[in-house]
Order: sequence, then structure tokens, then C-alpha cells
Amino acid sequence: MARIAGSNRSERVLILASFVNRVGNGLFNAVSALYFTLIVGLPAVQVGAALTVAGLIGLLAGVPGGHLADRRGPRTIMMLALMVQAVAMSALVLVESWAGLAVIATVDQLAAAVGGAAWGALVVRVGTDRPALFRAKLRTYVNLGVVMGTVGAGFAVTVNTRAAYFVLILGNAASFALCALLLFLLPRYKALAAPPMERRWIALTDRPFVTFTALYGAMGLQYTVVSLILPIWISEHTDAPRWTVAAVSAFNSAVCVLLQTRIGSRIETPRDGGRAFRTAGLLFLLSCPLMALTAYAPVWAAVALAVTAVFVHSLGEIWESSAGFALGFGLAPDHAQGQYQGLLGLGFSAGQALAPAILTTVVLGLGTAGWLLLGAFFAIAGAFGPALERWGTRTRTQQKAAATEPSSEPDEVRA
Repeated sequence: MARIAGSNRSERVLILASFVNRVGNGLFNAVSALYFTLIVGLPAVQVGAALTVAGLIGLLAGVPGGHLADRRGPRTIMMLALMVQAVAMSALVLVESWAGLAVIATVDQLAAAVGGAAWGALVVRVGTDRPALFRAKLRTYVNLGVVMGTVGAGFAVTVNTRAAYFVLILGNAASFALCALLLFLLPRYKALAAPPMERRWIALTDRPFVTFTALYGAMGLQYTVVSLILPIWISEHTDAPRWTVAAVSAFNSAVCVLLQTRIGSRIETPRDGGRAFRTAGLLFLLSCPLMALTAYAPVWAAVALAVTAVFVHSLGEIWESSAGFALGFGLAPDHAQGQYQGLLGLGFSAGQALAPAILTTVVLGLGTAGWLLLGAFFAIAGAFGPALERWGTRTRTQQKAAATEPSSEPDEVRA
């Protein structure tokens, strides 16, 4: 295993496992729609419907799956979820109908939600020394894995045969299985005891964290800006060459890979996270008008504006993801990290499901005004970060004080 500077053995194992898994994801996710439409022969509407149904059902598994990880250990639950995904992914080579795709995709999304919550709990248990630095490194390698996988996916697009797509599908399945096997190298982290009389679904009743989940899902709309909205905008509303679409996408990935650790390692506490959330909103407030201006610039000026806008947007993405780590993990109690990460994943996934419809309507429908509204929306959402952190930290302090309050029972009666 290649040594990752400044990381202990468990951190290196989880980084490598996550990297392997994301290479596999990048191999298939970038061309999945082409496989189902061009090779299997399903209408695009049916493919979209099947994946939407699967995604919505999968949202239901995050919190229960996270709770299971808290009570049975995150490594065990994550490994089981990965093996289910490996089987489901392999089964895609047998898909010939809408119903088959819907069933297999639903199984995959249920396992993905459970695995995502368990992954969050596992990250907390592994990254104990410098959690912010570890999470920044982890996201850097995850981004790099996706980029490498996406480059590999170009093979199938070029060849465009059933066999070529099968290689990608089975490669992704193998990445799930290999990721699960690598997790055997981690300690078997035991469940942490919950305070007596605590509610089972504590995350769902934690108002500051529920509020943060909603804001995090809303801020997550920014991922769709670069992946979907900006490419369409460049193609339909600017004089920039078509290759600009691929160039800005690659540039976005490169900036995130190169700067994630440098910036993210400094955002350690919930207080840092609240400020970073606000900074991210301000960066998006700057990047959105720059994207709008590309429609009014000549060819090379449009290209330069697009690159500048994506650079600023990428900085915002790094600050936003780092804020998500600091607040998402920092405001969650250690014994219920899985449940809290499951809730956070539910909010994020819901935002991603709604993003295409919202952004195509607002930005592409309103044009320049839509970009300005989007930038203002991000800035307003981000502005709540510091206040949300103070609210969350205050309630955490109150909960700890109540938990440590001396009991009125005699010592020999106390558990």
C-alpha cells in the first residue's frame, strides 16, 4: 500500500478503500445512462423513472442504517452494504426491462444509503488525531478516484459495445468487493454506549442538526451547477467552443484535488465550520454572476470568464464540503454518528434529486436573472452558518451538562 504522508495505518486503509471504490464508481456512473439507453435499449424516460424511484426509496434507509451501524459497529455494516452493492452492480449485466432495472437499482440505493451512513461513522472512529486533516485528505483521494474512473469510462464510450460496458459494470462491482475486503484491515470498532433514557431516533429530534441538514441539502445544489447547468449554458448561450464544457469540468476536479487538503485541514471545529459555510456562500455569490457574464463576452473572453468562474466556484465547493465535515461530524454525538450521518445523507440526496428540476427552471428559464438569484440564494443559506453553529454548540453543551449531572441515588444503586 502506498504510504500517505501524515496518516496512520487505519487512515491509510480507509483512504485506499474509498479511493478504490470511487474509481469503480467513476468507471460506470459517467456512462450508465448510455448503457441503459444504447445497449439495453430502454427509453430514456424509463431509465430516468427507474433511477428516480430507486433514489427516492433509498432515502428511507439512511437513518435506520446509520442507527444499525451505531449499534453493531460501522465497519461491519459498511462491509455488508458494500457486498450487497457488488452483487447488485453485477446483476445489471442481466437487465433487459424497466422493472428489472428498477428493482436492482433500488437494492443498490438502499445499500448505498446504509453504507454512506456507516462510512460517516467509520470516518469519525478512524480520523481521531487530526480529523479535519484526515477528512480533507480523504475527500482529495475520493475526488481523484472519480476523475481516474471517469477517464477510464471513455474507453466504453469510444468502443460502444456491450462487452465494453460489461467491463465497466463488473469493474465497478469489483471495486465494491475490494473496498469491503480492505476494510478487514481496520480494527473492529465496538459500538459506543448511548446515555440512559436517550430517544432511539435522537437525530430526528435534534432541531439544530435537522436545520443544518436542510441547509446542507440546499447548498448542495452547487454540485449540479458545474455538472449540468453550466455545460448547457456554455453550449446554448455563449460563443465559447464546445470543448470548454469538458475543460471547465476537468479544471473543477483539478482545483478540488489540489486545494482540498490545504484548505480543509484548517477547518477543524464546528465554529470553523460555521464560518466556512458562510464563506462558501459568498464565493458562490461571486461565481454565479461570472457564469452569467459568459453569455455577453466574445469567444476567448467567454472561455476566460468560464475558467475564472469555475475556479471561484471550486473554492466555494471546498469550503462548503469542509464546513459539512466540521459541522456534520462536530455537532453529532459520538455514539450516534451513524444515525446523524444517515440523516445528513438523506438531506443531501434529497437536494441532489431536486437540483436538476430547480436549477433548469430557475437558471436556464430566467437566464441572467436566474444566475443572480442562485448566487443570492447560496449567500443567504451560507449566512446562517455561524448562527447555526452557535445554536448547535449551545444545545450540545446543555445535553452534556444534563448527562454529567450528579445522580441523587446512592452510589451503590447507580449503574
